[in-house]
Amino acid sequence: MKLIFIRHAEPDYSIDSLTEKGWREAEILSHRVAKWNIKDIYCSPLGRAKDTASFSLKALGREAVIHDWLQEFYYLVKDEQTGENTIAWDFMPEYFVSNTDLHDKDEWYNTKVMKSGEIAGHYAAVVKAFDELLSQHGYRKREDGVYEVTEHNDDVLVFFCHFGITSLLTGYLTGIAPPVLWQGFFMAPASVTILGSEERIPGEAAFRVQVFGDASHLTEAGEPLSASGYFTDMFGG
Repeated sequence: MKLIFIRHAEPDYSIDSLTEKGWREAEILSHRVAKWNIKDIYCSPLGRAKDTASFSLKALGREAVIHDWLQEFYYLVKDEQTGENTIAWDFMPEYFVSNTDLHDKDEWYNTKVMKSGEIAGHYAAVVKAFDELLSQHGYRKREDGVYEVTEHNDDVLVFFCHFGITSLLTGYLTGIAPPVLWQGFFMAPASVTILGSEERIPGEAAFRVQVFGDASHLTEAGEPLSASGYFTDMFGG
C-alpha cells in the first residue's frame, strides 16, 4: 500500500483558498497526480485543500471523500513563555529544545503545554479515524503497533490536506513524536509526501517514508517553491 499526502498549494488564509501562485501550483501538481493509479482520494474539508485538489480531480474524472479529521491540526495550547494561545505545533526553538518530553513519541501529548489544549484527546480522535480507514483497506493496527495485513494490496491512497496533520500522521506511522516533525521539517505548499507499507514478514506491515515534502514537479515546471510556513529563504538550486 502507498499513502500519498499532499499539502495544499500556497494559501490565502484570509479567505481559506489559494493565492494566484497557489492556483498555478495546484494546476502543475495535477499533471503529476493524473499519472497515478489511485484507489481512493480523501480530502480535508478546508477550502485551501479542496481548491488544491480540484485540478487533480478534474484531470482524473474523480471525486474525493471529505473527512473532517483531515483538516489542519490547528488546536491551541497555552504558550508557557508568553501566556498566549498558540497552535500546538508552533514553538520557539529554545522552548522546544529544552522540553525534551516533546521529543518523546509516548509522552509529547502528556506534557503540561499539550494538556493545556487537551491535545491528547484530539490526537487520539485523529489516529483512531485514520486507523479505521486503513483497516477498511486491509491494514489493521495491533496493540504492539504493527499493522496486521488482512488483505494485501498495492492500493494507492491520496490525501489532500495540510502540513500539521500530515506530520502528525507521519510521526504516528513511523514512531516519531509529531513535534519533532513540526519543528524540524518543512513541507512546501503543493508538495508530496509518500509512505509505503513494508511487509518483510508475511501478514505484517510497517510504514516507511519514501519522500517527505517533495515538490520536484514545481521546480521542473519552472515554478519557484513557496516559503509559506517557513522562516528563512528557500534554497533556489
